[in-house]
Parts: sequence; C-alpha cells; structure tokens
Amino acid sequence: MAIHKLALDDFEEADYQLIALHTTLEDYRLAYFINQKLPILLHRNKNEIQTTFEQQKTAFSRFSFEDKEKDIWWDLIENKKELAVPQKNKVQNLFNENQEFTTTLYFLPEFKKVDFFFKIESEEQQIDLSAITSQLKNIDTVTTVYHVTKNQIKSKNNLIF
Repeated sequence: MAIHKLALDDFEEADYQLIALHTTLEDYRLAYFINQKLPILLHRNKNEIQTTFEQQKTAFSRFSFEDKEKDIWWDLIENKKELAVPQKNKVQNLFNENQEFTTTLYFLPEFKKVDFFFKIESEEQQIDLSAITSQLKNIDTVTTVYHVTKNQIKSKNNLIF
C-alpha cells in the first residue's frame, strides 16, 4: 500500500497586501478620492461581505476593481458597521416601546480603530506599496495610512471572499 504525503509547501498562500486607512469619509466618497489618486476605477461590488450577529444579518460594504492586464485585484472594505439590536430584557416603561441598543461590528476585530482596509491581491510582487500609501496620504480627510503585515492579522479567514 502506498502512502501519500502532502507537504505544506504544496498549498499556495494568497498573495495580498493590506493597507489600513483612518478617515471620517463615507465609503463611496473614499472610493471616489482613491480613484482620483490611483490609476484604478473602484466600483461598488454587489457581493458585499455578509455577517450575522444575534440572528441579524448585515454586510460590510466593498468596492472592487480588477486590473486584467496586470492581474491585480483591488478591494476597499469598510471595517466598522453600526448595528441596532433589540434589547433582550423586556422592561416595562411608560411608553411600552421596544428598546434597542447599537453595537459596532468589525471586519477585522483586532483593528478596532481602522475605518477601512485596502486589499491589493496580485500574483507577482509588482506592487509599489510605498508609492500607493503616499498617494493615499495625499487625500485630505485621510488621517493615517499604513501597511498591515500578515502576521499582525489574527482573523485571516475574514479576508477570504
């Protein structure tokens, strides 16, 4: 009987770069300004990133662009999502209304202060990350831009979509 062994080197790791953005801009406005600074055309992706919290479904917005010539995929993903959840305890009050509280969900929970992530997927190392971050820093309402290394990310499965 033959024994088959698989080495971990046989599996390819997704090759992507992740940039964190801190800004007060709405997602569509940030995508517009990124389109002005970089030679890409981000558009709203219909396939938003779905998540469920206490039987309520919500989705993180996503703007995408596929550069077929250079084989690069660009994704702008929001990190924070406000969600109104009905209160579990039914408390009698004067107006007999349902109480709700808001909670914040995070796409990557270990980066709670980050507003957006810019994921750049590429087969080759043809991305000049320092040039991209410097262009993103030139957007007026973006306060901070920095590269996130893969070993800083604890919830890597969230980046698979």
